[in-house]
Amino acid sequence: MKEYKCIIFDCDGVLVDSEALGNQVFVDMANEHGAGIDISYAMKHFKGGFLNDSIRQVEAIIQKSLPLDFESEYRQRSYEIFSTHLKSVDGIEKVLEKLTVPFCVASSGPQEKIKRNLGTAGLLSFFNGNIFSCYDIGKWKPDPAIYLHASITMGFLPNECLVIEDSYKGAQAATSGGFDVYGYALHNEDPNFEKEVTRTFEKMDDLISLLKL
Repeated sequence: MKEYKCIIFDCDGVLVDSEALGNQVFVDMANEHGAGIDISYAMKHFKGGFLNDSIRQVEAIIQKSLPLDFESEYRQRSYEIFSTHLKSVDGIEKVLEKLTVPFCVASSGPQEKIKRNLGTAGLLSFFNGNIFSCYDIGKWKPDPAIYLHASITMGFLPNECLVIEDSYKGAQAATSGGFDVYGYALHNEDPNFEKEVTRTFEKMDDLISLLKL
């Protein structure tokens, strides 16, 4: 099995168990404006993507613009729920403790959100500032730019890195950039996800075995 020189982790759903929490907040807010969607719809269509794209999708559903403060209110409401309910993904701390190669996180979220969520989940100290945000470069998944930016900054070529993703958009970003992708599929709702990744796993103990840690 191929040995990788650098591991690049997505954040939401891979390091911190935030996808269901954040998407439920988004669903609740969207439905306050008449969207009529549920968490399953959100996990399939919004997971791993750019928040503004999700907002535009909701506006297409309701056929009107959402309030200008929708994003800021979403951030505030999600931060509140994260501060009391957010946990690390089961088993990920053991993976990070065992890794002997360089690793980092590359996420669609803003730097503040990534650092806050990693801190709340007790994982921030593992990354030593190796945190890369799509907001830093102005390009979002499924564009591969964030993973290319992370690998270059870490000092490695795409074919030397492994990306750990849990969303179809994220997997698309990584594979189109020339990266191998291991897909964390425990909560996957998109039938296309498994076709986009190098291989799937459903427990972090499985990832430990795959990486021979």
